[in-house]
Amino acid sequence: MSTETVGVLLLNLGGPDNLDAVRPFLQNLFSDREIIELPGGPWLQPAFARLIARVRTRTVQEYYRLIGGGSPLLRLTEQQAKALQDRLAATSVTHRFVVGVAMRYWNPSSHEALAAMQRAGVRRIVALTLYPQYSKASTQSSVNELKRQAHALGLEDGPAADRMRLTVIDRYPRHPAYVTAIVGTILLGLNEFPETIRNRVTLLFSAHGLPQRMVDGGDPYVEEIGQTRQAVLDRLREFGVANPWKYGFQSRVGPVKWIRPYTDEVIEQLGKEGVREVLVVPISFVSDHIETLYEIDILYGKLARKCGIAEFRRVRSLNDDPAFISALADLVQTHLRETGYGTEAPGEMAGRS
Repeated sequence: MSTETVGVLLLNLGGPDNLDAVRPFLQNLFSDREIIELPGGPWLQPAFARLIARVRTRTVQEYYRLIGGGSPLLRLTEQQAKALQDRLAATSVTHRFVVGVAMRYWNPSSHEALAAMQRAGVRRIVALTLYPQYSKASTQSSVNELKRQAHALGLEDGPAADRMRLTVIDRYPRHPAYVTAIVGTILLGLNEFPETIRNRVTLLFSAHGLPQRMVDGGDPYVEEIGQTRQAVLDRLREFGVANPWKYGFQSRVGPVKWIRPYTDEVIEQLGKEGVREVLVVPISFVSDHIETLYEIDILYGKLARKCGIAEFRRVRSLNDDPAFISALADLVQTHLRETGYGTEAPGEMAGRS
């Protein structure tokens, strides 16, 4: 019996793996008009991006120095890819799976990842974003870049022997196994508090922020963050957990208006209200990176202590947690059943909520 090779590409933002990579990473990030529209239009965006990267490099390098000298995101995403490949291999006898990684603003790029799939003889690719909640600033930008590079490589309309069928899983805010994985990290985090105070620990759900103009323009990100948060709270209640909770948005940059409430302001308010125990749940992140290791652990940890919060902790990130890998495997297998395994429709793009 022949075995078809199915490629799975995990799409993520990327991050500089050493201090020298910080400036080119920032330049790539600020060059993307799908998330940041700098003055002067598309023709001047690269020049402004170089300027901003040069100005911000030393500051951002210091952040990365404090978390070990670079982002662990590639290493962790590669671990997720290996765990997912092993899990898929263990559950399929008719298909061989090759799982790779494509980073939006760093390496390996979408071009490199697709070329590797092409060399491996893959004819069917499922792109799985590691942004559980859809946003134009993350999901759409990564998917559009993947489509551009697929076209550049001739994978949609090139010679028949080189064509691939490409479909996308672009969101999964309420996927039961994903929600269960988050709940597992919260239960473990709560268990680290003394039993006598465990039920009064405030859960602080923190998600990456977004410029308000994007939400006003119809971006579904905030709504889907709310869907994930509510699903997690509902599942926690099934375990008898009904702790107080708050939510906020982090990582805002620049002078534009961002969605509120801001996580740092929520922390300050909790301190004023006399809250002394907080467990942070980074609800939109599936891996450790600068937003968890520096912004939450170091920056917000320092702020919390200043505000009188004696116990400020964060749940462990999902990373390659078996429960999360099971969720990803289920997403891929369900998607393949729904879209078909064949290669008869090159270039088809499909999403899943």
